Amino acid sequence: MLAASSLFSAMGIAVYALGIRHPELPVMTVSFVRILLNLAVLVLPALARRRARALFGDMRSSLWLRGVFGSMALILSFASIQRIGPGEAAFLGASSGIFVALLGPAVLAQRNSGWIWLALGGSLAGLYLLLMPREGTTDELGRLMALGSGFLSAIAYLMVARAGRSNPPDTVVFYFCLVAVPMHLAWFGISGFTLPQGQDTWSLLLLCGLAASGAQILMTRAYQKAPAAMVGAVGYATPVFNLAFAWVWFAKTPDSAALAGCALVLLCGVLLPFLNNREV
Repeated sequence: MLAASSLFSAMGIAVYALGIRHPELPVMTVSFVRILLNLAVLVLPALARRRARALFGDMRSSLWLRGVFGSMALILSFASIQRIGPGEAAFLGASSGIFVALLGPAVLAQRNSGWIWLALGGSLAGLYLLLMPREGTTDELGRLMALGSGFLSAIAYLMVARAGRSNPPDTVVFYFCLVAVPMHLAWFGISGFTLPQGQDTWSLLLLCGLAASGAQILMTRAYQKAPAAMVGAVGYATPVFNLAFAWVWFAKTPDSAALAGCALVLLCGVLLPFLNNREV
C-alpha cells in the first residue's frame, strides 16, 4: 500500500498540473484517458498470453459494484484536486480510511476495538477542521467533492475486500475500468468530448494513467493481503506525499486550520492499525 500511495500521489500531481497548464481540458477527459490507459495495461498483456477470459473472474456483484463506486470516486477526486489542490483534496479523500474502519464491522465483520473508535473520533474532528468555513475566497464545493470521493472510495475498497477473496487483482481493476468506460461515454454523449492537444498534455496524461495503473494493482493486492482498516491507515501516506509535492512544485499549502485538520487526520489514521488488537 505504501508503494501504491507513492504512485497515487504521482497521479494526483499530474492531474493538478493539467488543471493549471491546460484549464481548457475537462476533468472528465482527464479521467477517461486515465481509465483507457489503465484498461490497456490490463488487456493487452492478457490478450498476448491468450488469457483475456480470465480477467472476467467469477463475475460476482461486488466486482460490478466496485466499478460503479470506484468510477464515481475517481471523477470526484480529479475534480476536487483541480479545485482545491492535491494536498488538501488528498487529505479529505483519505477519509476513505475512516469510512472503511467505520463500515468494516458491518460489511466485512471485522471487529473494531474501543481504541479504534476513539481514533476514529479524532479523525472526524480533523475532517471538521478541513471542512469548516473559511474567511475570504474558499471552495466548499471542492472540499465536499473530495469528501464524497473518500466515502465512495471506502465503499469501493470494501467491495475489493469482498471480491478479492476469489478474484486476482487484475480482475478487480478490470471491472473498475469496464464500468468506468461506458459511464464516461454516456457523459460525453451529453456534453461532448474535448480531444487533448499538445505533447505536454499527453505526457501528463500518460504519467497519470500509468501511475494509476500500477497503484490500482498494488492497492488491490494490499486489501487482499491485510485487514481493510490497516490498509486504509497506511494509505494516509498518499496525502502526505501530495502535500509535500504540492508545496515543493506549486508553492501551494493549506491554511493553518486545514493544516491542523491534516495533522489530526494523519495522526489518528496512522494509529488505527496499532490499536486494532487493543481493548479499552
